[in-house]
Amino acid sequence: MTPSPNLADLRREYHREALTEADVDPEPLRQLERWLQEAIRAALPEPTAMTLATVGADGRPSARIVLLKGVGPAGLVFFTNHDSRKGRELAIHPDAALLFHWIELERQVRIEGVASKVASAESDAYFASRPRSSRLGAWASPQSRAIPDRDWLEREFAAVAARYEGDNADVPRPPFWGGYHVLPSLVEFWQGRSSRLHDRIVYRRDVSRWQIQRLAP
Repeated sequence: MTPSPNLADLRREYHREALTEADVDPEPLRQLERWLQEAIRAALPEPTAMTLATVGADGRPSARIVLLKGVGPAGLVFFTNHDSRKGRELAIHPDAALLFHWIELERQVRIEGVASKVASAESDAYFASRPRSSRLGAWASPQSRAIPDRDWLEREFAAVAARYEGDNADVPRPPFWGGYHVLPSLVEFWQGRSSRLHDRIVYRRDVSRWQIQRLAP
């Protein structure tokens, strides 16, 4: 049997690019869009995937991957079931953290901010754009709740599909499903460098403007 590698010995050097204060846009969300477009052009497998961290009523954090669906003046947008664990936690503690990790580009973006629900019309419009099977699945799955087994989920999906039978039948947005904006108060751009002397440029909101600083790696 091949021996397992020593995890402490697994490492790589980062050497693709540098990041300086002069490189970055004065507005962090424009800088984020720039890096996001570069990740898309690089054909990364999931360029919009981001870790979302929330905090429960007991003060314990939890994290999961969600997909970015928009960037604008109100912040970063994602959609989910409001009754899921993340939805319930955001209802108690709206503070949230996001993390993009584009390892192929040796980059990370770390964001801290406050989450709020998007307008119903925005959630309606995005839900209507989803594939029909995804819309049916949103009704069928009580996200984050314990269920008996896979067969139970398949039966629920079949029941929802029967309820909205026919390719032209409208599948409305569930009242428990919708979007969130995360309005940033801090955004950090991380570019891997050799010798672990990484470039870290952080934006912090100061009333109506952004302060830009370099952090030690």
